[in-house]
Amino acid sequence: MIHPFLSSTLRELQIFTRSWRFWATFALVILLFAVSGPYGTSERMAFGIRLGYWLIVHTVTWVIAITCAIIAEVLLRGRIDRTLLRMMIGSLFAALPIGFALGIIDFAFTGQWTEMNSGLHRALFALPLCALFCLLSYIAMHRQIHEIAMPAATPTVPQAAISSEPDIFARLKPQNRGPLVRLSVEDHYTDVVTTRGHELILLRFADALKELGATPGLQVHRSHWVAAAHVETLKRDNGKLFVVLKDGTEIPVSRPNLKAVRNRFASL
Repeated sequence: MIHPFLSSTLRELQIFTRSWRFWATFALVILLFAVSGPYGTSERMAFGIRLGYWLIVHTVTWVIAITCAIIAEVLLRGRIDRTLLRMMIGSLFAALPIGFALGIIDFAFTGQWTEMNSGLHRALFALPLCALFCLLSYIAMHRQIHEIAMPAATPTVPQAAISSEPDIFARLKPQNRGPLVRLSVEDHYTDVVTTRGHELILLRFADALKELGATPGLQVHRSHWVAAAHVETLKRDNGKLFVVLKDGTEIPVSRPNLKAVRNRFASL
């Protein structure tokens, strides 16, 4: 089983890589740097080379800064309340490896190797840029980050209720533990949806189904399971059958599961 720290870090990294807002912000920053040509790059490089240079620079620096920011965000939960501050601390620590990474990139473009003192100077120079990139990423992604990083502050659950919960609840944050609504496949993750929220867990769908315990429900598709208590009705659209949940979500029914779904929910 993957360590909770690693699982949480990978989950937050995935949120960034799947967000169009993040990629749009990233592309806009690269374009601004390529067009304006700061730090003498407009004089030393043609536009095409300059664009490639800033693409490489920002790819490397953003990967380092965001990885460090997310690691700090996960490690400092419970110690520092503000998500932005946790991320900012991590991104500032990223300045040192970024400083030397910039030296390697410049060596590739200029043939001049960066000495230790120059690397430290670049790290100091990178500090405000790291802070800026962290702020831009947070502005673009704060809703998604807060959705997954919200501190746990929930009422105490009676011990009797805990003992009767499905095993999969042990993988969820306390604030997301509520009556199950559905499970869905998300790449190598399983999206667990309850009446109190949803959470991506790094677990195979088949293994997630085994941890549902006695929760009444049905696998309606190779990528979807629904809780019987939250099924509203069945719906046909262009010859395909869908299970409609009480929250309005429509889940497709695969051909091998048609008979079981009709038998279970036809009376709705």
